[in-house]
Amino acid sequence: MHVVPRITALSLAALLAGGCASLGGGSGGGSAVKTVALESRSGSSVTGNLKLSDTKAGLRIRGEVRGLAPGSEHGFHIHEKGDCSAPDAASAGPHFNPAGVAHGRAGSGGAHHAGDMPNIKADAKGVAKVDQVVAGVTLAAGASSATGRALVVHRDPDDYTSQPAGNAGPRFACGVIR
Repeated sequence: MHVVPRITALSLAALLAGGCASLGGGSGGGSAVKTVALESRSGSSVTGNLKLSDTKAGLRIRGEVRGLAPGSEHGFHIHEKGDCSAPDAASAGPHFNPAGVAHGRAGSGGAHHAGDMPNIKADAKGVAKVDQVVAGVTLAAGASSATGRALVVHRDPDDYTSQPAGNAGPRFACGVIR
């Protein structure tokens, strides 16, 4: 006798959801997407909206930063404290650095803060499109969590060598990762 397996609608939906998550677009850690609104600081007009999600490769940050000078480049970091209340965003503290290592360039193979990320570059309209993955950082609770910290856009590009923070200048926008 030949037995034909029965697939219910519920088991098919579960199978499809698991398959889609394994294609790289899934969270990897099961946490929800968080939205961060960047607000102007230090007298700038820079704002933005970013979406953060966990992936198997690290924390993915996507969105746009607006109000930048056309063609300009800017330091972009995760900062230690989730506090953007100061007019210059100094309340966000230093770069997120749970390992206590020197500032550097993420992805270079050398030492760098967990919050060090590649610079962002504005297009001809002053908009920077962001799509970065920060390896070793997550939204999940723990020492490497970005939750409760801040995303900061600086006036100048990060030079990736100056200590302790890359000589990126004043903080032009800040948003708390909640």
